[in-house]
Amino acid sequence: MYRWMVFVRQLDERMLTLQRQGRIGFYAACTGQEAAVIGSAYALREQDWIFPALREAAAMLLRGFPLRTFLCQLFGNSQDVLKGRQMPCHYSDRSVRYVSWSSCIANQLPQAVGAAWAAKIRGDDAVVMAYLGDGATSEGDFHVAMNFAGVFQAPVVFFCQNNQWAISVPVSQQTASATLAVKARAYGFEGVRVDGNDILEVYGATGRAVAKARSGSGPSLIEALTYRMGAHSSSDDPSRYRDESITEAWKEKDPIPRFRRYLEKEGLWDPAWEERLQREIKEQISDALAYAEQQPPPDRRALFEDVFAELPWHLREQLEQLLEPDTAKPKN
Repeated sequence: MYRWMVFVRQLDERMLTLQRQGRIGFYAACTGQEAAVIGSAYALREQDWIFPALREAAAMLLRGFPLRTFLCQLFGNSQDVLKGRQMPCHYSDRSVRYVSWSSCIANQLPQAVGAAWAAKIRGDDAVVMAYLGDGATSEGDFHVAMNFAGVFQAPVVFFCQNNQWAISVPVSQQTASATLAVKARAYGFEGVRVDGNDILEVYGATGRAVAKARSGSGPSLIEALTYRMGAHSSSDDPSRYRDESITEAWKEKDPIPRFRRYLEKEGLWDPAWEERLQREIKEQISDALAYAEQQPPPDRRALFEDVFAELPWHLREQLEQLLEPDTAKPKN
């Protein structure tokens, strides 16, 4: 788990640098929230599904999605499994049971509950992890999903990363409830709040919730209290709306050095190992990045694929026109 947190931190730093250089269009990091992402995803089994929000892409990699292919999606090139059609950072692939998140906040929650209910009807031994942020709890889809999950005892775990900011809106303006976890009571199931910067606490609480859902005992809501140490995304400047002295205080609670101290105390960490780890991760990311940047754009014919079993006549004509060589000569 420590290795994965360090990997995500370094990957996010590299990708934000690429965005600033104009090499990719958009990026959202999970800096400061690595324990919540890795700790929760680690509690899942291969057959479980993930319906993510914005900052859970590391869970996809943890489940075995190739880093090269992951970066190809950011570039939208010919090796992107989504054929360059999706927005940046909206990763998705059936092979790791990871469904694309939606830019419309909380849309994924009713979908996740539907998938969980379907698994229950079929008798599948699968649990669905539905990720959300604190801002999603103000959306109607959150309440619809929670209510349906409670009534039908769907095997779903709602995992809320309460990083205290929904872009520029603080959690104090999202709810008058003492916590977000307490909202589960209204829908008839358990809600717990955990220290989202303690990866072992996150892993333990998520493991219990997943086991509960898998046994047929219904859903749970986990609120992982953490903090978004960076910007909401590469399009955001948090200094315009929040007191960054509070951010500096939260940096003292950074989940990576916190877990490192624990591992060192247990005799499981030393500086030489850390140096090797950082070097290996840097090389791994550099190799994948070099591969992704060498790939050409998607084939133009892909514009006409995956919608119709047989292309209608008007699209066939357009495809033929698209593939015609450009013989037009420049005008004098």
